[in-house]
Amino acid sequence: MEIHPARQWVKFVQRNLILHVSQGVILALGLTGGVVTAQTLPLPAHLIGFDSAQGEELLLESQSRDDFWTLSTQFVTQINQAYCGVASMVMVLNGLAIPAPAAPQHAPYHVFTQENFFENPTTRQVLSPDVVSRQGITLDQLGQLLASYSVEATVYHAADTTLDEFRQLAAANLKQPKNFILINYLRAEMGQERGGHISPLAAYHEETDRFLILDVARYKYPPVWVEAATLWQAMNTMDTTAGKTRGFVTVQLPEAASTRLLDR
Repeated sequence: MEIHPARQWVKFVQRNLILHVSQGVILALGLTGGVVTAQTLPLPAHLIGFDSAQGEELLLESQSRDDFWTLSTQFVTQINQAYCGVASMVMVLNGLAIPAPAAPQHAPYHVFTQENFFENPTTRQVLSPDVVSRQGITLDQLGQLLASYSVEATVYHAADTTLDEFRQLAAANLKQPKNFILINYLRAEMGQERGGHISPLAAYHEETDRFLILDVARYKYPPVWVEAATLWQAMNTMDTTAGKTRGFVTVQLPEAASTRLLDR
């Protein structure tokens, strides 16, 4: 069917507007060149860097990218090797506009930072910053820490779900504002360097079945597009500390709760 010229023009304008905005975000975040990416490790061939022309194109074509715009403005680098979970939680709590503690370095403003995340007494009852600095965070602990800030956090261990269920839930989440999804995966299963890691998902590209990970270890890897099956395999690995598989956590405000896509 032939597309009306007016519709073609609208699509052209929309595409170029999104391209302009996304390129501005990439530059603002330091995702092309600069000190953030200068020393990053090489990516395996099956992963697509977001800072590449193909990576940008995938975002333009994505129909499930609502989370990208919010998370990109909150994107932070983890402050030590064990704080990937804390950095990821800071991003989503700020993205949800949860009332935040004071941040002395930004006085008089209040914002979640990795330094003030554990100032909430309820949060410290779940896990202390000293423990996190030594051994990181398990998937269940991630959910408990988020819940200490009165958000609805639902934990899904990969062993209890399937690739199709994950794909369906994650794609739907990424199409909606004010909810997010954090993934806990083993880097080695994606061809990256070594251990377990936590980061937010930001978009899903339907045609290539790829998810965009905003990797909070920005000194190590850029954000990447990874095939759903590969990501699922990386989540469906055993966390020896927890004695369970890794997986993912959905996060939203309690009043924004909707019907689950997975039958719990």
